Amino acid sequence: MEKKTKATIHFAGNDFFVGVTPSGHAQAIETNSDRASAATPMELLLIALGSCTAVDVISILKKKRQQVTDYRVEVSGARREEHPHSYTRLDVKHIVRGHAVSEQAVARAIELSDTKYCSVAASLRGSAEIVSSYEIVEEDAVNVPA
Repeated sequence: MEKKTKATIHFAGNDFFVGVTPSGHAQAIETNSDRASAATPMELLLIALGSCTAVDVISILKKKRQQVTDYRVEVSGARREEHPHSYTRLDVKHIVRGHAVSEQAVARAIELSDTKYCSVAASLRGSAEIVSSYEIVEEDAVNVPA
């Protein structure tokens, strides 16, 4: 059986909207990109993809007992020139900082997120190419929390 959820988007005037998530959280949304007072819908899509895969990858790395001290995901996208200005390619770069972090563990965690767990990536995959990469930054053992 499919699980249904519902978000509500309210027009707030002056090119602003307020989106309310199914769990009741409000998010300001901007459609005037020149003003840049809030995130645009397409910016939120980048955040959705990055956060979805980040949750998966860090969870897998913790289960693999990797000594990760910092982790971030950078997501950039290329969009069509014509309408609709949809993303055609999304580049997802995982930057993992830690002590003796296994390259194999990072690659496998990203692969599992890309192919099995990240529902945002699965939703976008039919319309945009998603290209994942990673960088591992070795940190001195002195700086690693015990």
